[in-house]
Amino acid sequence: MSTKKIYLLRHGQTDFNLQGIIQGSGVDSSLNATGKWQAQRFYDAYQDVPFDKVYTSVLQRSIQSVQGFIDKGIPHEKYPELNEICWGSREGTYVTPETDVKYFELLDKWKNGECHLRMDEGESPEDVAARQRKFLEILLSRPEEETVLICMHGRAMRVFLCVMLNYPLQCMDTFEHHNLGLYVLHHTGSMFSIHKHMDIAHLGD
Repeated sequence: MSTKKIYLLRHGQTDFNLQGIIQGSGVDSSLNATGKWQAQRFYDAYQDVPFDKVYTSVLQRSIQSVQGFIDKGIPHEKYPELNEICWGSREGTYVTPETDVKYFELLDKWKNGECHLRMDEGESPEDVAARQRKFLEILLSRPEEETVLICMHGRAMRVFLCVMLNYPLQCMDTFEHHNLGLYVLHHTGSMFSIHKHMDIAHLGD
């Protein structure tokens, strides 16, 4: 039985990441100079992997992070199902434990299993998982794509890893993320397994 290899990547750094401002799906920011450097380092390290397809969200920071592979001629598809979680009223704002108790209380409630809860005008982890399952059906319906690169977003990537591995969503914080950090998963038959866990070796020291 053939193995499908998934290279799952978080986008590179943006100025909003650097400033601690929430982006979510409603802030379509670009990579900053560091993010572009990270993207180049990843490309340099993985340019020889025979990717059959590149998948990204529709947000430019995810596309820019893998632009080298797209420019190389690897087929590329964008899916809103891969967008970051929508943080609603908190998008574009600077959040600290002192200034936004509600935001951090929500994160704690998610850890306790209340993953149906959402920020005002935003999405819950359950909402995100539901849209991601639609993408996963597409991904698994294409066995000819044996090796794929997916670039998406931190919180959404945590949810997606739970979806792929059949973990409860409250476990999503188990999965660390880092700008241009990589997970590699294999799918054989009916299940996924992790072969690289938040790898940033390509970024150097």
